Amino acid sequence: MTVAALIERLSLETVTVADPDREVTGGYAGDLLSWVMGRASEGDAWVTIMTNINVVAVASLSDVACVVLCENVPVEEDVIATATARGVTLLRTEKPTFEMCAAIADALNGASV
Repeated sequence: MTVAALIERLSLETVTVADPDREVTGGYAGDLLSWVMGRASEGDAWVTIMTNINVVAVASLSDVACVVLCENVPVEEDVIATATARGVTLLRTEKPTFEMCAAIADALNGASV
């Protein structure tokens, strides 16, 4: 499933979109950045509530397909600018982490949402 398809299917808000055709191959949920950096896989949709500038660095290093920010957390303009410059896709939803993870899993496994 592509980032664009995930956005449409789950009605995600786009904060930045670097590559809408990028394949989302899995998912990872976590807020401890060092933990995510060592465990998230290339192509994952990373689900978090963290929005500081280091999220962009970890997303870039981990080469995740996108970062899904839950609970409508605010995103500072410097984070948006850095994500745009580094080619990191930031998406947002009002849903809590648990619900978003379940929705992503269903979408990736072909279940109807």
